[in-house]
Amino acid sequence: MSVSATAGIGLRQAGGQRRRILAVACGVHALHDGFTDLIYVLLPVWQAEFALSYAALGLLRMLFAGAMAGLQMPASALAMRIGGPLLLAIGTALAGGAYVALGLAGAGLVTLVVILLIGGAGAATQHPIGSSLVATAYEAEGSRAALGTYNFAGDLGKMAIPAATAGLMALMPWRSAVGIIGALGLCTAVAILLLLPRRPLKSPRIEHKTGGAATAAQAMPHRRGAFALLLAIGVLDSGTRMGFLAFLPFVLRAKEATTPTIGLALTLIFAGGALGKLVCGWLGARLGVLRSVLLTELATAVGIIAIGPLPLLGALAILPVIGVALNGTSSVLYGTVPELVAPDRREHAFGLFYTGTIGGGAVAPVLYGLAGDALGAENAILVVAVVCLLTLPLAWALSPSLPRER
Repeated sequence: MSVSATAGIGLRQAGGQRRRILAVACGVHALHDGFTDLIYVLLPVWQAEFALSYAALGLLRMLFAGAMAGLQMPASALAMRIGGPLLLAIGTALAGGAYVALGLAGAGLVTLVVILLIGGAGAATQHPIGSSLVATAYEAEGSRAALGTYNFAGDLGKMAIPAATAGLMALMPWRSAVGIIGALGLCTAVAILLLLPRRPLKSPRIEHKTGGAATAAQAMPHRRGAFALLLAIGVLDSGTRMGFLAFLPFVLRAKEATTPTIGLALTLIFAGGALGKLVCGWLGARLGVLRSVLLTELATAVGIIAIGPLPLLGALAILPVIGVALNGTSSVLYGTVPELVAPDRREHAFGLFYTGTIGGGAVAPVLYGLAGDALGAENAILVVAVVCLLTLPLAWALSPSLPRER
């Protein structure tokens, strides 16, 4: 066999491996993001079953999200020792097993706390490992499109898993419904071990390190102050998103929404969020960070304020629009990280950005929950809208540090 024929076979095999890595990473991302946001469907159920305040419900949400945020960087370090695919399978099994355990009869409040911590620890493996696998596999071809597909898949999971669980809860007890969804996680963990290569494709970054473009990129300074501003915007944006989603089921329930209707509402807002990631990524590239953040955050605040006085059907109708703005800002911010750090600092910067934004989203429901206990859900959601507007002066301060904004 000729050398060219052998090379062609090798390229086809590598291409097939890349596509398989992307497909598995997208599926796992969808599942984990669905597991994370499924909690919003369960909050009203837990409030009724355990007689919890809004602050206590926010604490339950924080347990899962806090464990996920705090363990992402340790998960990245551990993956370097035992391998990303293996750790991703273990994490997926933990997250799925947590929901299976939650479905067991007799699980009380203390057990619920332990289960949420375990589930959050399992979910901590997905973002750093999944994005790293995709970026490494597609780096030679340009990973932006592949990572965009990967991020979009997470939003599909946010739509599908909560909606599917809400539908199951209309047919059976909630514990049985979440147990079925948890079993899906265990099956996915097995699929990861079977489908992902034990030794993923190596990054060609080192081989091209001496190229002119790489050398120019490495000369870019690490703008610490600008990155701190970007992270602050991301934390506030994530807190707005989590605070709004935590109160939305209760605001809708006050409008006499049923559990399936709440599941539909979350599906609508996550559908808008998925579209927002695509639209706002394009918008950020053309309008710049400042104009994009001003537009999306203003739209988010106005949409949140409008939810209160609207009837149920009117509120459902505007949820996709809110979702576009609510989730779209994150796409703009995530794509800005590489502009503010040198290439050898990007992995650390992305890990820090994920940890900060998810951590902010974990703490926000507790703080907003205190406001909910004092003011009621409909007034507390207005507080969320006001805090959302604090991102605007931060974006204005950040803009001079971005090349395209100057």
